[in-house]
Amino acid sequence: MVQKRKKRLNELEDSLRQRIMIVDGAIGTMIQSYKLSEEDFRGDRFSDHDSELKGNNDLLSLTQPNIIQSIHRSFLEAGADIIETNSFNSTSISMTDYGMEDLTYELNFNAAKIAREVADEKETSDSDRFRYVAGVLGPTNRTASISPDVNDPGFRNISFDELVEAYTVSINGLIKGGADLILVETVFDTLNCKAALFAVENYFQKFQIRLPVMVSGTIADASGRTLSGQTTESFWNSIASYKPFSVGLNCALGVTQLREYVEELSRVASTRVSTWPNAGLPNELGGYDDSPEFMATHLLEFASSGFVNLVGGCCGTTPEHIQAIADALSSISPRKIPNIPKRCRLSGLEPLNIGEETGFVNIGERTNVAGSAKFSKLILQGEYEKAVQVALQQVQNGAQIIDINMDEGMLDSKEAMTTFLKLLASEPEISRVPFMIDSSKWDVIESGLKCVQGKPIVNSISLKEGEEAFLEQARLVKQ
Repeated sequence: MVQKRKKRLNELEDSLRQRIMIVDGAIGTMIQSYKLSEEDFRGDRFSDHDSELKGNNDLLSLTQPNIIQSIHRSFLEAGADIIETNSFNSTSISMTDYGMEDLTYELNFNAAKIAREVADEKETSDSDRFRYVAGVLGPTNRTASISPDVNDPGFRNISFDELVEAYTVSINGLIKGGADLILVETVFDTLNCKAALFAVENYFQKFQIRLPVMVSGTIADASGRTLSGQTTESFWNSIASYKPFSVGLNCALGVTQLREYVEELSRVASTRVSTWPNAGLPNELGGYDDSPEFMATHLLEFASSGFVNLVGGCCGTTPEHIQAIADALSSISPRKIPNIPKRCRLSGLEPLNIGEETGFVNIGERTNVAGSAKFSKLILQGEYEKAVQVALQQVQNGAQIIDINMDEGMLDSKEAMTTFLKLLASEPEISRVPFMIDSSKWDVIESGLKCVQGKPIVNSISLKEGEEAFLEQARLVKQ
């Protein structure tokens, strides 16, 4: 399996230089067409499970594998080069809803194994090109950047470390099951995405393996932002240093609504760009109305405009949609990756790109316990909401970056840093600018980085513990 995977991946970049590659459509839509019952989802193995399982589509990789095989097969027959594993919710976090968190590895392994077997079958019958399996890491049903309690903006029901732990189990199953690529998709919170990418990199280093990693975000509505508030360019700035194999946008919007954001991503991204839109916005019955011909026509315009390298379909798209898209784009050249000027590219909810043309950049330092007696007093007294107002005043007065320092002998600096950063994340007028995580203590810096969905500045790490420790800290900061 390993040698075959290497051979396929050696061909992948060549293929992408020559043509736009096709990703599959929506597994969920296809599953719905089978009109499965509760008993179908349970199968024999889970007949006595004590919670309702209907709707747990990922479970079908265990209880109805023939259906999942058939769906993959139909998309490959329609012209897909890349099929996605049936593992969108296969994290221990999402599976807790069904009391099935202990099945995470098995769900991912089987989802990848089924997809790989069908892809191998297609390669055997049609050896003109390779078919690829993208191991899907979904966003989970929790968000690390937003409180689920409107009355407690600093509360989180999931942490960065918990996400990393959950994603690691899923990654292991996907890779052991035969995935060729890892796909972090439908990203609505970039902090969740960063946890997934952190877990992927840890896994690669531990097992001395490296696969292409695709990332695809989702724009929540007509505001052009993710659910956690980032613009398209800010999302890219947040993950660019990971150097993903591709970056894209999927779900949430139909092809016409998604166009301007795909165009923006194609302008700023120094890697391949993908998109798989929904077949329109959901109608009053929860269905999707955009026809295969409609989507193909608009995606042809995307391709002709030089926006994309990989194209597929999300919610509501069927094999008929994928076939129409594949036929329409078959003779169109892929987007050429632009030469992006080197800049210091940071982000909060919005991007901050620093270069010769930007002039001086103002850093607000009044949220530093050593730089403001007022701020220090508020933090020491636990008056964090009033301390947030200090940050707001700095942004309103023109600060383009906010420096946050909690190094005070009377403070639990780590706790103070994470508490304050979580509160700032709930204030869009403040969190639109990048943060500077400022501490002389490594554990404080590390904890702060796990709270920030954007791309911050770290101030700073030191050589006082030696070069080896410095380089390891620098590696972790980047990761």
